[in-house]
Amino acid sequence: MTAESIAIALKGRKSGAGYVACCPSHEDHNPSLSLKDADGRVLIHCHAGCDQAHVVEALKARGLWKNMESPVRTWATQRKRLGPMVCAYNYTDEHGELLYQVTRHFPPKDFRQRYPDGRGGWIWRKHPRQVLYRLPEVLEAAIVFVVEGERDCETLRSHGFVGTTNAGGASAPWLDSYTETLRGREVILIPDNDQPGRARVLRIARALLGRVARLVVLELDGSKDATDWFGAGHSELELIAQLDGEGVAR
Repeated sequence: MTAESIAIALKGRKSGAGYVACCPSHEDHNPSLSLKDADGRVLIHCHAGCDQAHVVEALKARGLWKNMESPVRTWATQRKRLGPMVCAYNYTDEHGELLYQVTRHFPPKDFRQRYPDGRGGWIWRKHPRQVLYRLPEVLEAAIVFVVEGERDCETLRSHGFVGTTNAGGASAPWLDSYTETLRGREVILIPDNDQPGRARVLRIARALLGRVARLVVLELDGSKDATDWFGAGHSELELIAQLDGEGVAR
């Protein structure tokens, strides 16, 4: 088997020097499995956080991992070891019950998803149900800020605002369920000050336009993100003043 043959069987596609396909180890609607050939072996990595052994077992179950050398060589073995966990962000359902966590590791900087296995441990992969961060607070709020990371949500929360995001960073898909959660609310989108951040906000704005009561895209000039902006000494009143001066998309 080759990376190409596995990708074809999974209905994947060519991407750079390798291939991408939907991961067979979890419910994957946005291709998160990367594959490539190197030194006669297939390197695999699930960017949603699935353990490589689970991916291999899922491939074996489909007859796509035959005559491969063992132990499995993966991209993960070529990368630095996962650094110590510095914090974990809880994603809950409407009633506040934990669905999954996004864990932050440093050094090196990395993020993973995990959810309870029901036996006191964790399954290190993407949860089948993806929700907006701090969902119960979002459902109670009339005005919601959408930012790129959980850290920015917590910063906004410390200043009296309701902030939310979706797991996975700038490249993560914006699901229809997220739009439904925000339907009828006033939404302020704050992009990270870089190309991926602005592209992400553009995708979200297109999804929300006509479905929310008021939509504002607010760029915080001179700062990378909302946390840096407040860290530079700006206040809640300044943020409100900027909002009052912004154009509105309806």
